[in-house]
Amino acid sequence: MKDKRNEILARQLIEYSCELVKGEILYLEIKGKETLELGKEIIRQATEKGITPFWYYNDESLGRHWIKNASDDQLKTQAELHLELMKRADAYIGLRGSDNPFDLADIEQAQMDKWNNIFYKPVHLEERVKHTRWVVLRYPNNAMAQLAETSQEAFEKFFYDVCCADYAKMSKAQDKLFALMEATDKVQIKGPGTDLTFSIKGIGTIKCDGKRNIPDGEVYTAPVRNSANGTIKYNTPSLYQGVVYTGISFTFENGKIVKATADGNVDKLNKILDGDEGSRYVGEFAIGVNPFIRQPMKDTLFDEKIAGSFHFTPGQCYDEAPNGNQSAIHWDLVAIQREDYGGGEIWFDGKLVRKNGVFTDPDMEKQFSEENLRSSELE
Repeated sequence: MKDKRNEILARQLIEYSCELVKGEILYLEIKGKETLELGKEIIRQATEKGITPFWYYNDESLGRHWIKNASDDQLKTQAELHLELMKRADAYIGLRGSDNPFDLADIEQAQMDKWNNIFYKPVHLEERVKHTRWVVLRYPNNAMAQLAETSQEAFEKFFYDVCCADYAKMSKAQDKLFALMEATDKVQIKGPGTDLTFSIKGIGTIKCDGKRNIPDGEVYTAPVRNSANGTIKYNTPSLYQGVVYTGISFTFENGKIVKATADGNVDKLNKILDGDEGSRYVGEFAIGVNPFIRQPMKDTLFDEKIAGSFHFTPGQCYDEAPNGNQSAIHWDLVAIQREDYGGGEIWFDGKLVRKNGVFTDPDMEKQFSEENLRSSELE
């Protein structure tokens, strides 16, 4: 059964997400031993279709020795190598399934900042994100099951249900929300510890429907850079650069985070936000709509898509929804507004559009139901 599900998922990644065709080049990054089976299936299908795959194995247990000890010149040289590969590629697929997501936890923040600025930003944020067709996904290994606090067997079933959803239907379901966000100027978000206002006028809106992330299920834009005022309290844990943060709260004045607190690691949190000027401004505002994802699991690719959630992201904006903010970080922090997480409201131009995680438009809410978006291939 797992082989069949990997076959379905690999085909979806190659044909739907990346739209690869004969003669093109695929850059495939494989992180974690257990991802190798899906990696093999992607290489097999790509090769049979006349696509040339370049692949390499990488995970945090290897990368930590490099990041921890590399000089600026070494980081620059590696960035140049990967940048050339990324420029040659027509598409990038990132399989992420490291055995230990905390392998980077003991690296000094100053060294992580160098890696972000010298390697990750030019290769991934500037080249891959802006100029390459790409998709990234996690793989359901035991480490992910532990973070999700469930058995690996249960997590695998959940994973394939989510990742093999009918993303063509999800794209259609997002049309009304897309149109609503496109027409909106003022946004107000209310909830426990949150009373935040900002504008999204003129920024542009993007549907996320399986073309960039698997799983997917969000519609995003960005706030006008200097427009955010008020306070936000995130109620999901965030695993970032090997550290788990909980209870993060930001106070904004004219778009800038002027106060940042958390349940712990406050000094490390503020060091991240002081990494560059753009780190204290927000590059993305998005609404999560994937009905198969209900609980946080300390994995951004899943948590940011949670039904009834939104995320408000310090750092780099996307070119597709630009607000001018530039940064080496892009940290998706999530708040869930369903009743079981304390509730909350989203208002567009003075009109209530979502209450306690449920859209006030019944048709819009129905479009995002499990029944509508479940893949028939898994039945």
